[in-house]
Amino acid sequence: MAVNRRSSWPACFEQWRPHGPAIPVPDTDAIKSPTFGHTNLMNESELSPEGGRPVDLYLDLLRIRMSPADYALLLRMVEPALKAVEDQSAGPIELSLEGAEGSTVSQEIRDEASLVLAVAVTGRLDNQIVEIETEEVGPVRIVTDADTAVDPDRRREIADFIGERHRQDEELRGIAEVSGLPTDV
Repeated sequence: MAVNRRSSWPACFEQWRPHGPAIPVPDTDAIKSPTFGHTNLMNESELSPEGGRPVDLYLDLLRIRMSPADYALLLRMVEPALKAVEDQSAGPIELSLEGAEGSTVSQEIRDEASLVLAVAVTGRLDNQIVEIETEEVGPVRIVTDADTAVDPDRRREIADFIGERHRQDEELRGIAEVSGLPTDV
């Protein structure tokens, strides 16, 4: 299904309002559940109205479920990344806040920010955060689709890829260090 996109994001996400036709909202107890967005009970075909964007729906549901302060913080975290996705900008996209505020963001808000971006990029509402144990770096939290989240073989492949990437990064860091090049990039 093609995702229709607005030409630009609202100037201020704190005043964000959904665009388009009224959206049927599932049971409010489900929305307020701490696991909302972390299950595969929803998918794009069930909740995305024709012409609507799944990310708009997901943000609206988070606005209902989260405290106003947490929601505003979440929006400040994702706004630059959502603009980059919308503009199809190249380069890395980071979820971060500067200064002391960034260091106090809860894991729950960080996870929701990751899920917002996953919805924006994939158009799917069934993304999940899973923690994968790797030998090289320990536990790693990733965003994946619902099928991969429950597939132990696929999760093992991802852990192996992360481990291999870590080994390559360490090797390149050592080469840069010996060569007198910066190692913090």
